[in-house]
Amino acid sequence: MARTILVVDDEPTLLATLAENLGADGFRVVTAADGREALVRFRADRPDLVVLDLMLPELSGLEVCRIIRQESSVPVLMLTARTGELDTVVGLEVGADDYVTKPFSLRELQARIRALLRRSEQPSPATAPLIDLGSVQVDLAGHRVLRHGLELPLKPKAFELLAFLVANPGQVFTRDQLLERVWGYDYAGETRTVDVHVHWLRSAIEADSGRPELLRTVRGVGYVLRRPAS
Repeated sequence: MARTILVVDDEPTLLATLAENLGADGFRVVTAADGREALVRFRADRPDLVVLDLMLPELSGLEVCRIIRQESSVPVLMLTARTGELDTVVGLEVGADDYVTKPFSLRELQARIRALLRRSEQPSPATAPLIDLGSVQVDLAGHRVLRHGLELPLKPKAFELLAFLVANPGQVFTRDQLLERVWGYDYAGETRTVDVHVHWLRSAIEADSGRPELLRTVRGVGYVLRRPAS
């Protein structure tokens, strides 16, 4: 059975183009042109993935994403014409799994959609250890992170990034490597996605996000997770 994608955008030409191309890829596509219609279609069609524009009439894409995330863990890919880091972080914080900045290529969008669908289909491990990072503990089996015993409200993709780095402590990864290993992209895509997730992750797990001790930058290379000395 074809997987269903809900595409939400108030630009008629773009909406029709995305629907046509995703349909040609074998997906069942349903569309909406505003935020309220998006929620109606989401509840009626139960899509496998949502492509959601940030700027929408009736209800904003951020509000639609927030409501969807309260009802479902379905992957949400946000489209935005705004490139500010704050806008992107806000989108991720309300539950978006990824974002694409307009203008974008159809090839890039299709690759990101395939990657999100692949990730959503992977089963969680039956058992996994509790990783101790000092004041922070990563519960791989429970898909949660604790700091001083209190659970942190990490979004799914941020947790996946942390879990991958925790599983490879001391190993430096470039942004492209992280895109491939965590996001599953099969091309050299935009690396800003990684930077935004690192920024948000540091704000959650570091005592001082401006001077990170766990998730460090290796200048000119990428990122590495350093476990605290026991």
